[in-house]
Amino acid sequence: MPATVQPGPGSEEFALLADQFRPELLAHCYRMLGSVQDAEDQVQETLLRAWRSYGSFEGRSSLRTWLYRIATNACLRAMENRERRPLPSGLGAPDDDPAGPVAPPVSEVSWLEPFPDALLRPESADPATVAAARSGLRLALIAALQQLPARQRTVLILRDVLGWRAAEAAALLGVSVTAVNSALQRARGQLRQAVPAADEIREPASQADRAVLDRYAAAVESADVAALVELLHEDATFEMPPMPMWFHGRDNIGRFLGTRVLTSPGVFTPVPAAANGQPALAIYRRAEDGTRRAYGIQVLTLRDSRVAGVVAFLDPGLFPAFGLTPELPAAGPSVAPGQ
Repeated sequence: MPATVQPGPGSEEFALLADQFRPELLAHCYRMLGSVQDAEDQVQETLLRAWRSYGSFEGRSSLRTWLYRIATNACLRAMENRERRPLPSGLGAPDDDPAGPVAPPVSEVSWLEPFPDALLRPESADPATVAAARSGLRLALIAALQQLPARQRTVLILRDVLGWRAAEAAALLGVSVTAVNSALQRARGQLRQAVPAADEIREPASQADRAVLDRYAAAVESADVAALVELLHEDATFEMPPMPMWFHGRDNIGRFLGTRVLTSPGVFTPVPAAANGQPALAIYRRAEDGTRRAYGIQVLTLRDSRVAGVVAFLDPGLFPAFGLTPELPAAGPSVAPGQ
């Protein structure tokens, strides 16, 4: 094990200086690793390493750049011993029998996780700044990044998301500028195939998009499959990690939901949320005693005021990161996040 480095002069003020960068470092590590918990671990590791060596920080770069270098290297080390985090659509073809047997959850796969918007906290409240910060967290982008080799993923994030110069990325990775440019070109090529152009950057949700989300939530709560299907694009997708099966096309999605999920009204209670810069719903499921218990987080991709994709993360353990209670009372109106 490496020797512990004692904090140097001035390290007592390090926490005050570094804390402002914690949210963006968390987002950076999430882009690299695809998991909020893994990202939290690496941010903690980054700040600990930086605190220990702060006394030797010479200011040749900004504190922000220095922290990003430490965080990037920490994530690269973490990726050496971890598999990529996919979505079901990244593992195989869609299921062609919506009314057939339901595939059991796959616990052996470390699935991609959503990122709560509340954790981002952009530096500025300017709408353009907020939109830019969230666009780099779009779920389709994060899923596509997870398919890239570690070095290509890192180069693309440094160059295209953070706006670093090729020479800066090369210095961090210990490679030539030519190697960085080559890796970037290959990564961009794969990304163009994986991420629809319409999903790359969106402005904050329009009034029409919010109306679609409200109608979608009402259809889920009332188990109105016909109303929900009307909101879907013809080529919509529906995924449910940790279940490996997924569906393509609104007819297949409607058949699956109608026969397997939305079979009676009042079973599910949606609560508005926001994840990956996209509209989302926290879904509670009614238990036998009438209480409504955390069931999953659905992240919606909207295009032309219709639902182009739904990823339903069936993991109640995600709710604390969204500031949501694990249960709602048996009766009474739904509560807003954080209340």
